[in-house]
Amino acid sequence: MTQQSYAILGSGAVGGLYGAMLARAGHDVHFLLRSDYEHVRDHGWRIESHWGDFDLAQVNAHGSVDTMPACDVTLVGLKTVNNDSLPSLLSKPTGAGGVALVLQNGLGVEKDVAQMIGPERVFGGCCFLCSNKVGPGHIRHIDYGRIVFGPYQNSPATLAKAEQICAEMTAAGIEVQTSDDLNMVRWRKLMWNIPFNGLSVALDASTDKLIGNESSVDLIRDIITEVHRAAGACGASIDSTWIEKTIDHTRTMKPYDSSMRLDYLAGRPMELQRILKTPIDTASAAGVAMPKVQMLYQMLVFMEAVRRTGGA
Repeated sequence: MTQQSYAILGSGAVGGLYGAMLARAGHDVHFLLRSDYEHVRDHGWRIESHWGDFDLAQVNAHGSVDTMPACDVTLVGLKTVNNDSLPSLLSKPTGAGGVALVLQNGLGVEKDVAQMIGPERVFGGCCFLCSNKVGPGHIRHIDYGRIVFGPYQNSPATLAKAEQICAEMTAAGIEVQTSDDLNMVRWRKLMWNIPFNGLSVALDASTDKLIGNESSVDLIRDIITEVHRAAGACGASIDSTWIEKTIDHTRTMKPYDSSMRLDYLAGRPMELQRILKTPIDTASAAGVAMPKVQMLYQMLVFMEAVRRTGGA
């Protein structure tokens, strides 16, 4: 079977890593870049990974979507705060009927893309990894790395397409698995994202500091329990053992700064809407309140407003 071509929208710690691995495996991969476009065009990618370090000298780098070709699969790795740009970005790489694999954090992100290109062409996934872009064209992947993804709309054709993408990613050295329950995958990731992303900013702490303090662990457990309860009300069947598993996995994780904390420290907008507000609203519509998650969200909104106005 002919290898599929890939477009990467959002060539950061997620898209850059997985796209570089696919390119190393021989796929035709096209990267949309912004600030480090010229560097990657001229010098390629430098990947430090616990799966194995490598350099990728020859890269199809694009400073504008206008120069990108139509591809079979488009990986959407943009931060959700930039989703207003998706209509203009998706039209070129998906123009020949290609599919989109949305690898963004939060809830409801596939719906935005489905409205643009059709639900039968949309897949969604969560990335369970610790990876940061540490310099122009330089990604440091320190732990984990698994993708769990599936169709936005299940059918024999979309499930078969998911298996094809999975097989290619696996052959490229990426840890990946498919699921026919995308809602469950999203809520299970939120059981980590909401407490650890949110508290890392509110408490100004990396994962090892959060997990190393008894009081913060009690708060983390309470928040995860709220998210787990909301997930069940929203149709996501997740075994209750995942509450403690989520904490235990973080205990064994290498010390890590969450993406939300890095965004906050760098003065960038945080992904508060999709990671916290949408789950809160979705759970509320299902009759379940998440008071501690709601308080965390309100704290982060306040912190972002103070930073934006300089405390004025």
